Amino acid sequence: MPETQKKSNGRLLSLDFYRGLTMFLLIAEFSHLFSYLVLPQFNGSFIHALGSQFHHVEWEGLHFWDLIQPFFMFIVGVAMPLSFSKRIAKGDSYKELTKHAVKRALLMLLLGWALYCIDPGLIVFRFQNVLAQLGVAYILAFLVIRKPVIMQIGFSIFLLIITEGLYRFFPVEGFTNAFVNGENFPAWFNILISGEEDGSGWAMFNAIPTAAHTIWGVVAGQLLISDFEPKKKLMYLFGAGIIGLIIGFGLSPFTPIIKKIATTTFVFASGGWSLIALALCYWLIDIKKYQKGVLFFAVVGMNPLFIYLFAHIGGAELIKKIFLPFSNALFGWTGELGAHIILSSIVLFMLWYICYWMYKKKIFIRI
Repeated sequence: MPETQKKSNGRLLSLDFYRGLTMFLLIAEFSHLFSYLVLPQFNGSFIHALGSQFHHVEWEGLHFWDLIQPFFMFIVGVAMPLSFSKRIAKGDSYKELTKHAVKRALLMLLLGWALYCIDPGLIVFRFQNVLAQLGVAYILAFLVIRKPVIMQIGFSIFLLIITEGLYRFFPVEGFTNAFVNGENFPAWFNILISGEEDGSGWAMFNAIPTAAHTIWGVVAGQLLISDFEPKKKLMYLFGAGIIGLIIGFGLSPFTPIIKKIATTTFVFASGGWSLIALALCYWLIDIKKYQKGVLFFAVVGMNPLFIYLFAHIGGAELIKKIFLPFSNALFGWTGELGAHIILSSIVLFMLWYICYWMYKKKIFIRI
């Protein structure tokens, strides 16, 4: 194999694993498995402590679950140079790549918006979810994909400076408390776009600062397909990740780490963890060649858009309804909680199995 230890079809095993694990965790949310881990009967136990890491922080702070969306946005960026280099090798022009990027970004934005219209059955204008925000981040990352690394990083920092400035110095009365839920620029922006603020704190404007994750992913992807030695690539990834953590946590006394409004410190800290996670995957899978179990997660990452939409629009609930009577009959003796946990595990397994079946049939749905 080449130095990057690519699979025969040119895909990086480490990237497949990273993307697949992230998507597996995303669809696990729809099985509701994590919800049972924080029930009152587990208070004070290791199970509850572990379960809390699979739920978002209410406002300020950072749990493991707060990293999943940054991981995904970062991974998309990593894959962009790999994908575009293949298209260029096939003869695509930059104009054709641009059309493809714009089309993909608009489709992600449209699908992300459509998910908010399904539940109420009404046309609403909300864009807080990962697909909608990725649509914006994707096109911003594409704008600098051919620029030198220093310009790519500079552009990402510029987006964060804009964010910090708007959050701290927004002049509209009633929205000048930069880091107070409902009293800040992100809350005003939500009202501007959707006509209301739902009180949850999740911000549509997050697409701008979190675009840095996708841009940093582009830089990492370009590094992985470069001619540098694997150990040097690993050093750069780890080094950049450590810098992100130092900046994010080091500046947190001045700008709190808040995922719901994607503060600059949150972006740096979560970006740092994203880089370190990629470095660990690359070291373990592509350098050390420990590849056992990679396929289990990789199959989920090969149809990420399909399985996310399928689970989101009711696929997980449909599976639950189908297996509910059988689960109750077979596992009712474990008690109500035990039966619920087993049923959620079955739902998650079936979501995984759909991905596996599509992989075996070579069905890959992409935009």
